[in-house]
Amino acid sequence: MSGTKRTADNTIDCNGTEKDAPPPTKKMSDGGNTTTPDAATEEKSSSTNNDSLTSKDYYFDSYSHHGIHEEMLKDQVRTRTYQMAILNNRHIFEGKIVLDVGCGTGILSMFAVQAGAAHVYGVDCSGIIESAKRIVKDNGMEDKITLIKGKIEEIDLPVKEVDIIVSEWMGYFLLYESMLNTVLHARDKWLKPGGVIFPDKAVMYISALEDEQMKYERIDFWENVYGFNMSALKEAALKEPVVDIVDPKSIVTSADHILNIDLNTCTEKDLSFSSPFRIQAERSDYVHAFVAYFECAFTNIHKPLGFSTSPQSKYTHWKQTIFYLSEPITVCEGEEITGRIACKPNVGNVRDLDIGLDVSFDGSRSKVDKHIEYRLR
Repeated sequence: MSGTKRTADNTIDCNGTEKDAPPPTKKMSDGGNTTTPDAATEEKSSSTNNDSLTSKDYYFDSYSHHGIHEEMLKDQVRTRTYQMAILNNRHIFEGKIVLDVGCGTGILSMFAVQAGAAHVYGVDCSGIIESAKRIVKDNGMEDKITLIKGKIEEIDLPVKEVDIIVSEWMGYFLLYESMLNTVLHARDKWLKPGGVIFPDKAVMYISALEDEQMKYERIDFWENVYGFNMSALKEAALKEPVVDIVDPKSIVTSADHILNIDLNTCTEKDLSFSSPFRIQAERSDYVHAFVAYFECAFTNIHKPLGFSTSPQSKYTHWKQTIFYLSEPITVCEGEEITGRIACKPNVGNVRDLDIGLDVSFDGSRSKVDKHIEYRLR
């Protein structure tokens, strides 16, 4: 092993020496398993032997499996918020035509019917729509909901325009899997002037955290694997963000927003972004990683509401997205970390994200000025 792991975290006395602190609390993951974007995709993928399928085909095929929909439906923060936003605003839905983009099991379409929608068109490219048709029929809504299998970019609707678009388009790091592009296409093609999008606002934030124990288990682990040096895989591990639950006690700094999206006005170009950030250490500690999370809001309703995926908020299936550093940054309370984060779709697979992180820090205990490339896939 090329380096020795510290057996316990140390807090920093910036007026003196390091002092011992209790070992860090291990971060809990969903069901006791750490989930990376790849693992999450594997868990929700249905089996196939068709070698001609592209990465996009595998994406749609993965949503044919009931498991991923079970996870999303059981996410009460997600599902209850949509339910309240729709059912508490019957005055918006009464007698209106609704388009459900990426309808999945049809849950949002059925909420819309409960809220008084005249008719709902649900569109999904995955095989789950066959189950959704049965679900709609079993709930006596087949006369109110028309389900269409296909890509929004390729299908035609039986109507020229719709009054409302509902969609649960958010992915890991908000933009992973690029479904928002599809919602924007639907908006530009079918949403009538003055129409409403549910939800209509999203904001993403970045912060920094102490995460020595999990960094050792995920990254430094490769330095000594049953006595063998597998450091060749450490670099690959560092480049891939981890999706997991962050213990709120591990957050070291303030947060800064890095992306604001207004679905009423944004364009596809806005989804590739480069944003500066400035965060301040709220205690003296070590920074092993940066963490990103997002908030979504329904603001075009009688009483705006939304939800957050921050470490301080209730669990959601989106968890948080963690970007590990090769070496920790030693920060003292009040010191600032500045930087820039840039994000764009991967050229080879637009549902993956290429993320660049510039970090600059000039502290009393350490100095950092580096650029790091990540790929969320």
